[in-house]
Amino acid sequence: MSALSIAIIVAWSAAAVGLAWYFASIAGDVTYVTLADGRRQERSLPVVFKALLPFAPNLFPLVRRPMFRGAVDHATTLLVQGGYEGLLSGEEFVALKLMLLWIFPDVWLYRAVRRRHFSIQLSLPFVLDILTLSVEAGMDFISALQRNCKSRKLDPLNEELLRMTKEIQVGSSRRDALRAMADRVGQRDLKSVAFALIQADELGVSIGAMLRIQSEQLRARRFDRAEKLAAEAPVKMLGPLMLCIFPAVFLILLGPVVSQVLKGMF
Repeated sequence: MSALSIAIIVAWSAAAVGLAWYFASIAGDVTYVTLADGRRQERSLPVVFKALLPFAPNLFPLVRRPMFRGAVDHATTLLVQGGYEGLLSGEEFVALKLMLLWIFPDVWLYRAVRRRHFSIQLSLPFVLDILTLSVEAGMDFISALQRNCKSRKLDPLNEELLRMTKEIQVGSSRRDALRAMADRVGQRDLKSVAFALIQADELGVSIGAMLRIQSEQLRARRFDRAEKLAAEAPVKMLGPLMLCIFPAVFLILLGPVVSQVLKGMF
């Protein structure tokens, strides 16, 4: 083997070791977002995102062209909905898409948004019950929100409610804070509750009564969704049934016959 071949092998080996060490060090990094009250909450990013993110600014001149403006705005909206505001910008995300051939980052982000929306959907009826009891007991709406945020674990819904209360405390009206939360999160049930509370505020309707109505409606929707999933279950089970159970039954019934035929042939 020539000296040049040995040098090439050594160079490639060193590059592989360096790349492995870089990915190992990146994998151990913990990424955070800063919440409205100053606390830091961990957010997980794929290792490949962490590895390529330092190189994203090199693509900013391309990403900032008008042809990518729609993609950047859409990514910014989804990153906010997924809870990654302040951790990833729309420009950084589009740059990652260019480096990773566009598809994988979108799949990851849509899944993150769905997980966050599902968590909010599960938590919302219970939180509405707590707010309803607090308001009907004589507590004002903002105090009830603050008490809820302190008494419950910090889940996605509480993060958004905490941000809304902070916006009200620094001078935003309750209507504007509710509308901003609905637009920011984009989850259907939360938007429905927010707009109902805005309407109640505009019409002078009791907040407690509106909260109770919304809580009952959300529980009815959850029951309807459960019924729909139960009705879809037999159809979804048909595929695995055809692929797994029927072939097994076929082998059990015809296995001995096939065995006898093969013995007769050989």
